[in-house]
Amino acid sequence: MRNFEFHCDTKIIFGKDTEALVVDEIKQYGNKVLLVYYDVIKQIGLYDKVVGYLKEAGIEFVELSGVVPNPRLSLVKEGIELCRRENVDLILAVGGGSVIDTAKAIGMGVPYEGDVWDFFLRKAEVKETLPVGVILTVAAAGSETSNCSVITNEETNLKRAFISPLIRPKFSILNPELLYTVPAYHTAAGGVDAMSHIMEKYFTSDVDVDLTDRLSEATLRTIIKYLPKVLEKPDDYNARAQILWASTMAQNGILGVGRGSDGCCHAIAGEVTGLYDTIHGATLAIVTPAWMKYVFDANIPRFAQFAVRVWDVEPDFNDLRATALEGIRRTEEFFKSVGMPVRLSEVGIPEEALEVIAERSGARTPIGAIKTLEVPDVLEILKLAYK
Repeated sequence: MRNFEFHCDTKIIFGKDTEALVVDEIKQYGNKVLLVYYDVIKQIGLYDKVVGYLKEAGIEFVELSGVVPNPRLSLVKEGIELCRRENVDLILAVGGGSVIDTAKAIGMGVPYEGDVWDFFLRKAEVKETLPVGVILTVAAAGSETSNCSVITNEETNLKRAFISPLIRPKFSILNPELLYTVPAYHTAAGGVDAMSHIMEKYFTSDVDVDLTDRLSEATLRTIIKYLPKVLEKPDDYNARAQILWASTMAQNGILGVGRGSDGCCHAIAGEVTGLYDTIHGATLAIVTPAWMKYVFDANIPRFAQFAVRVWDVEPDFNDLRATALEGIRRTEEFFKSVGMPVRLSEVGIPEEALEVIAERSGARTPIGAIKTLEVPDVLEILKLAYK
């Protein structure tokens, strides 16, 4: 196990009707709020609830709507100017990962004199930021407790991440009831996104990390068990609660302590979504099995362990390679069973685009922990993902 430091400073408020506690949390940071949200919260009645809480408590607020999947840099810049003009004390994100990532990027851009995109290009480091609070409506990216923000620059079609402990939300309100109306496709995509975050930490070559292996396996098995239940019965509170907590655990850092991380699938998927604006989790459902097929020979015992412990594959000790391949097959079949695409052709990516996507990954390569990948390797993975 490697040396590590672990911080997760986000206060979690979990359970039924917990959104009603938002005012108590806001008052710890100020009395003027930027409310950032998906427009869909108006359709489910959550907007009226939150605004009612703010007005009743006498908390001033200004609004920024229009967040979309793969959140845009232009809206971040609009939010920065709005916060400066209105002297906002705290940003309240009401929505899923795209809303939270937008709020984080706005928060770190407000006190910065340069272009906020500098952070995402690794040209600057965050020194200070406005605090961010969250009312979560989608179980997926884990941004409600993570130290990461991912933004798309629509002028260049580049999707990039920035990581800093300073941008973790101060508090996150997690009420499983608020997820009842999430469409099935997005529910499934969120589950795959959470699984991908876990597998990024799991598929490394670090040894003596059995505790985090076991925690990761348990969290994966929880998603595998409860995601179909949620898709069958969207208002199953217990199933929603299990998925919600698992997706938060996937990205709060606890599963990655003492070990490295392999972010290949997110890096490759990021180039696809940056160019074609595909749904993030659905893109990961395509890329992940293809990546597994390409790299598993570099560490067959770990992929065999994954197959046995996560998918209950009967181990063949005379042929661990076959065991590993069965685990990969079951992963892909699970993604298909919950309604996710598993080929790039299914989401309209033309075959002639594969080389372009691979070349665009050049700024990120070399990548990989199980196996180091360069641009030609990425192209081979994309070919596996297309067929």
